[in-house]
Amino acid sequence: MPKRTADELGDLKAFAAVAHVGGFREAARLLQLSPSGLSDAVRRLETHLGVRLLHRTTRSVSPTEQGKQLLERIAPAFAELENALQTVTSARDKPAGNLRLNVPVNATRLFLAPLLTRFLQRYPDISVEVIAETGVVDILAAGCDAGIRYEERLEQDTIAIPIGPREQRFATAAAPALLEKYGTPQHPDDLLKMPCIRGRFAKGNLERWTFQRGEEIRHIEPHGPLIYSGGTAVDLGVTMALEGIGVISLFEAWLQPHLDSGRLVPLLEGWWQPFAGPYLYYSGRKLLPPPLRAFIDFVKAGE
Repeated sequence: MPKRTADELGDLKAFAAVAHVGGFREAARLLQLSPSGLSDAVRRLETHLGVRLLHRTTRSVSPTEQGKQLLERIAPAFAELENALQTVTSARDKPAGNLRLNVPVNATRLFLAPLLTRFLQRYPDISVEVIAETGVVDILAAGCDAGIRYEERLEQDTIAIPIGPREQRFATAAAPALLEKYGTPQHPDDLLKMPCIRGRFAKGNLERWTFQRGEEIRHIEPHGPLIYSGGTAVDLGVTMALEGIGVISLFEAWLQPHLDSGRLVPLLEGWWQPFAGPYLYYSGRKLLPPPLRAFIDFVKAGE
C-alpha cells in the first residue's frame, strides 16, 4: 500500500472542508487558502482515488455517495488529530481552542445560553460552536466533541453526565379566548373534543401527548388546525396558541413566560408528567481535547 504523504492529508482536509460548508469560496476563507488551490486539491484527491467525491454545480457543491462514505471515515480521524494537537499545545491551567456541541433545539432555548455565558466568561480562550439538531446524530461522524440529549436518545458506548434542569415537565395550555369557546378540560380525553396544535418529529411521526395522575396514564392523539415541525418551528406553534387557534403541549419552561403573563392558561396541571433532564455525552476515548475537558469539569461542578 503506498505511503500517505502530507500533501495527501492536506487534500483530504481540503475535501472535508469543502464538503462541510458546501462551497469552495467559504472553505477557502476558513482555511485561508485560494478557491483554485482547494479545487486543485480535491481534483487531485479524486484522481488518486479514481472516484468523484463532489457534485459541482454553479450554485452548490455536495458530496457524492462515495464522498459521504469517505467523510464518515475521516471526520473522526481529523477530530482526533486536532484533539491531540490541542492537548499538546494548550496549557493545563488555561485551556484554549474550539469546542463543537451538537444539541437539541430546545436546549438552546431553555438552559444553554446562561450556562455557556458563564463558561465563556471563565475561559475566554475557548470558542464554542453549537449545532442545533432535531434528530439524533453520530457526534463523532458529525465532527462534534460532545452532544446533549435526553436519556432515551443517548448513543451507546458514551459517557454521560447531567446537564441543565434535572426534572422537566410538558405543560398543556390554551389562550383564554379558546377556553371561553370550548370550556376548560377536566380530563385528558376532553382534549379530543378541542382544537389542538401538535408537533411533528424529525422522523415524520406526530407527537403523542402523555398525561399521568398517580397510577393512571393516558396517551392521546389530538387533532387540530395546525401541525408544526418540532424543534425548528416551535415558536410558530406557540404564537398560534397565543392567538387562540388551539391547545398546545410543550416544555413547561418554554411556556412559562406566557403562563406568568396570563396569555396562556395552564390546563390539567395535575396530569403533567415529569421526566428526567438532559445529559452531556461524549465518546469514552481516553484523549479529550482541553476545551471539552474544561467544559465537562465546569458542568460537573455545577458552575
